[in-house]
Parts: sequence; C-alpha cells; structure tokens
Amino acid sequence: MFLVVTNKRDLTTDLVILELQRRKLPYIRLNTEDFAHAVVRWQAGDAQGWQVDLPGVSFVAGEVLAAYFRRPEPVVPSEAVSPDSRLYCAMEWHAALESLYWSLGNRWLNAPHSIALAENKPRQLGAAILCGMKVPPTLVTNDPKVAAAFCVEQEQVVGKPLRQALTQVDGRDSVVFTSRVGVDLVHDVAALRAAPVILQQEIRKAYDVRVTVVGPDVFAATIDSQTQADTQVDWRRSSRSDLAHTAIELPEFLRQQCIELTKSLGLRFGAIDFVLDEGGEYWFLEINPNGQWGWVENRTRQPIAASIVNELERIGAAS
Repeated sequence: MFLVVTNKRDLTTDLVILELQRRKLPYIRLNTEDFAHAVVRWQAGDAQGWQVDLPGVSFVAGEVLAAYFRRPEPVVPSEAVSPDSRLYCAMEWHAALESLYWSLGNRWLNAPHSIALAENKPRQLGAAILCGMKVPPTLVTNDPKVAAAFCVEQEQVVGKPLRQALTQVDGRDSVVFTSRVGVDLVHDVAALRAAPVILQQEIRKAYDVRVTVVGPDVFAATIDSQTQADTQVDWRRSSRSDLAHTAIELPEFLRQQCIELTKSLGLRFGAIDFVLDEGGEYWFLEINPNGQWGWVENRTRQPIAASIVNELERIGAAS
C-alpha cells in the first residue's frame, strides 16, 4: 500500500492520485487536517508500528510500501475540544504524526525531516557549488555597511527571503517576492537590521528554467519570463497564464549535477530554479524539496506524476 500525506485542496497531489488509480495500485490519502478524527495506536516492540483508523479507511505503518509527502496542513482538533485545550491537542496530534513519519524510515520519496533540512538556502547554495554549478555572487547579512558595499561591487542586486516567504500586511498574508535592491534601500538601517536577507547579483536572463528531478529522471522547461515587465525579476510575481513554457533537454553535465545535488541533500525529488543567461550559461538559484510541479506537467506534458509513481514503486520494491 502507498501512503500519500497531503491536504484536501492540493491539486498537484491529485495528479499523483490519478496515476496511482490508473495503475490500480493500492493507496491511502491522508489529509492531515482531518487527522484528529483518527483513532491511533502504537505499542513499544510491535513490528507493525503505528495503526491508524480513519472514517472509511485504516492502515498500519508496517504495510506502507512507500510514501509521498506533499504540503500537509496543520491538524485541526475536534470541535468537542475546549478552546483552552485546542493548541495543546493540536500539538499532541502533530507529535503523533511526526512519530508516524519517522517510523517509515527510508520509504519516503522525500522524508519530512529531509525536506526541512534541505530548505536551508545557504546550505543549498553551498551544495550546488560543490556539485560544480554556477552560483551568482551571494551575501546573507543584516549589516547595512556590508550590504551597501556588496551592492556597489555587484552593481545590480536582488534581495530575497532567507526562509520565510510570507509576511503580514494590514493583517493579511502577503508573499515576499525576489526584488531589485537599490543603494537607497540598503541604507535603510532599521529595515536591514531587523532580519538577515539574501542579497544576490542579478543575472541578466534569457529565460527562467524550472528543473524537476525525480530519482533518475530530470525534466527541464524554460519559462519565457522576459517578455513581460512584471515577471522579469521574479516570474511568480504575476499570475499571468500567457508565459510560454517549453520543455528542453539540459546539457548532460548539468543533468547529472541536478541529480547529484538532489541526492546530496538527502532527497529523491527536487524542484530546481535556474537562470539561463544571455550567453547560454545556467545559474543555480535554489532547490525546493517540496516544490510545485503540477503546472509544469500541465503546460509541457512532461510525465512528472508518472515518474513520481515510478519512483514510489522502486522504493516499495526495495523496502
């Protein structure tokens, strides 16, 4: 049996579910926001591990062949729980989930703890350099003087979050996109001292490139982000549906480096962002260990969902 840990609304997960159904493979979809409706059992020394009974479905951790972890939501405690106890109960359910995750060992496509470690962007950049990838000159700092000197040296600089890409504006969630940084901004001492930021030389783009690695498979696509002013620095800034996406073949050396980087971070899956510059060079930006890929499959017809299920079957055969 294959376990898919996710949430009710994730459309990318739906593509994996459809592929599992197409192959008539047994699976259970665990939407974690509903986990408080489960009855769970674990006993020391029991080789089968965690037993989980949900409305309409039950499973035992020892029967899981392979598992896919895709953006689960926090557990929502039962409405019967008093308001004073809701946070406590939510954290206890989260602890039970984490124990279930750990019990599956190496049966994950990407283990949750490996995802958490791989999200560290300085670690990613260091790993990419070790794999031989080109990385733009990069500085992480909250020192205004050091930041100003870097901006003068690099001439054109972008700023991006070190980790948290969401902030609050007037009480509402707001995404922090990659943006150009001017010298006037780095002289804003209060803003810079508030938290570290990633500063990076801006590479003049021909295209953005999204590379999806699944085990031995590598799917690459260019995103024609330079045709529109609002997508030139960060193509995610606009919800435009008219940006051309084109499937491409990477140079073989870069294809191998992408596989090597993913493995070096303890992953079997990675969504890697590159810049393809005007001279035809590829520059590594970051790797998302739990990144979106559904839209790439829809736009390019690259069989990413099928590749993920292939990898799950390989994991299951080896477990």
